[in-house]
Amino acid sequence: MPLALDEHSLARGVRVLARRDPDLARVVKACGPPPLWARTPGFPTLVRIILEQQVSLASAQAAFNRLTTAGPVTARRFLEYDDARLKAIGFSRQKAAYGRHLAQALRERRFSLAALSRMDTAAAREALIQLKGIGAWSADIYLLMALRRPDVWPSGDLALQVAAQKVKRLPARPSLEEMEELSQPWKPWRAVAARILWHHYLSQRG
Repeated sequence: MPLALDEHSLARGVRVLARRDPDLARVVKACGPPPLWARTPGFPTLVRIILEQQVSLASAQAAFNRLTTAGPVTARRFLEYDDARLKAIGFSRQKAAYGRHLAQALRERRFSLAALSRMDTAAAREALIQLKGIGAWSADIYLLMALRRPDVWPSGDLALQVAAQKVKRLPARPSLEEMEELSQPWKPWRAVAARILWHHYLSQRG
């Protein structure tokens, strides 16, 4: 079974990165260690990540709250909602289609979220991005927060790019290629580095 981060291994990763990278050490000293930000693996979490695509976290959270209020967040229940119900909850037509595709794949046993926990990170990522509407960012966030893999790096995350630019004092927001290059010295703790950078981003916004 692949390693999943917990509070103990997160703290170890933070110590390793702080010794290795003075910029990350500065963030940890100023902001403290980052939270684990763990999510429960399963259908509700992946639907929530779909809702978070290209919108604010607050907007996605509000829609997810309405979804949970409507009833149990299961594949079977989701498939019972018509377009009008999903629109009222906060799903765009596209995101409703993505949610239905995921729910149908689970119901027909063409895809198993439980099986992902037994796969290595690369295989689990590949399995996720085969699903309609689950791109690299969504797959990475699920792997990082739900499966808590230690070396996932969601290079397409806007907040992560903004934080990397500030922490590393870059002249512009880094591209996907630059984000990948930037993360290389942080292996095999890139998911911990991401948490440190998000921690910085959120502290600046507060």
